[in-house]
Amino acid sequence: MNRYELLCFNLLGERMRKKKEKYLELHGSLISARHTIPFETYLATATITSVIAGVLAAVVTGILSYIFQIPHMITYSGSLPVVVYEYADLLLIAGTLMLTFLSLFIVGGMTYLLFLMYPPIMAGERRRKIDASLPHAINYITAMSTAGITPAEIFRLLGESPVYGESAAEARYIAREIDVFGRDLIDALRVVSTITPSDRLKEFLQGAMGAISSGSNLTEYFKLKANQYAIENRQQQKAFLETLGLISESYVTALVAGTLFLVILQSVMSMLSGGGDPIFLYVIIYLIMPFGSAMFLVMIDSMTPEV
Repeated sequence: MNRYELLCFNLLGERMRKKKEKYLELHGSLISARHTIPFETYLATATITSVIAGVLAAVVTGILSYIFQIPHMITYSGSLPVVVYEYADLLLIAGTLMLTFLSLFIVGGMTYLLFLMYPPIMAGERRRKIDASLPHAINYITAMSTAGITPAEIFRLLGESPVYGESAAEARYIAREIDVFGRDLIDALRVVSTITPSDRLKEFLQGAMGAISSGSNLTEYFKLKANQYAIENRQQQKAFLETLGLISESYVTALVAGTLFLVILQSVMSMLSGGGDPIFLYVIIYLIMPFGSAMFLVMIDSMTPEV
């Protein structure tokens, strides 16, 4: 927590703490995202930052509006009430004030909304990374359990490994609950399964809790989950390859053959009509093709599973 966040907490921290029940989803997202800033500090920082951003935007907008006389650029064709013409000299001041207040509320509101959206986005990113690394982490857990290492030590060693990414980070929290807070393994698994953003990891930890509580063979449970996730990964990769093939066919049809057809059609029509305006060709070449290709790249990147 830096000095600015500490200042925001000192100003509004106690007041924001009373709003925790109103922002339960935000509180849960902050925990799932493993955000280092407490809820009260984060909400106080969001509030003060939004006010500062709104005031700065309002000041800049007001100055620019008055200097360039933006309200005078607005024209209206039609009849207006007589009172409007009587106060026409105040149009610049009234318009500037209106734009100033609009900037204050729009920029301030958008800034506050971005602060509220950021923790769920980060929690979703962590969920994706955990789900991607979890099958490999379970294989590691299975191998260690087969070697006769105790479950608590397995999660401790997994947390120390830099290979397994966010799954290792969750294992470090399990080890922290045991080593720092003195919980037993079942309570540590219960705590982490409650706050983890990954449903797959939550299911795995709850199953491990059930196996430990019932005295079942934990190694066999780990082997079962490792086989399950291996099969799910193969199915996911197969579905992704099929989807990728469909996307590639769509790309060739829409942006290769389709644009080529439009270029030829426009060229033939230009020759027949005798017109020489190539604006449509410019739109195809410099607008449709680049933005269409970028759209396909973004779509493929968002769909590609991590390995």
